[in-house]
Amino acid sequence: MYKIYNIMLTTTISDFRKDIKRYLDRVTDNFETLIINRGKDSGVVIMSLDEYNSLNATYHELSSRANEKRLDSAIEKLGRGSSFQKDLIEK
Repeated sequence: MYKIYNIMLTTTISDFRKDIKRYLDRVTDNFETLIINRGKDSGVVIMSLDEYNSLNATYHELSSRANEKRLDSAIEKLGRGSSFQKDLIEK
C-alpha cells in the first residue's frame, strides 16, 4: 500500500491575517496543507488547487469497486514488472 506524505502547517486566524501571502505561497509552492485553528474543535483547511484536483481525481478513481479493482490490478502488474508501455496516437 502507498503512503501519502503531506506536510501540514497550522496557524491561528490572527497569525494568518498578519502574513496571508507567505502562508498562501507556502501552500501553493510546496503542496503544503494549511490548517487555521478557529477555536475549540473548529478550523479551516486551505490547500492548493492542484492538490484539491488530485484529491478529487483519487476520490473518483476509488468511488466504485470496479475502478478500485482496475487500479489495484494495474499496481500489481507494475510491481511484478509485467506492464508494458504504449505510445499515444496523436490525431
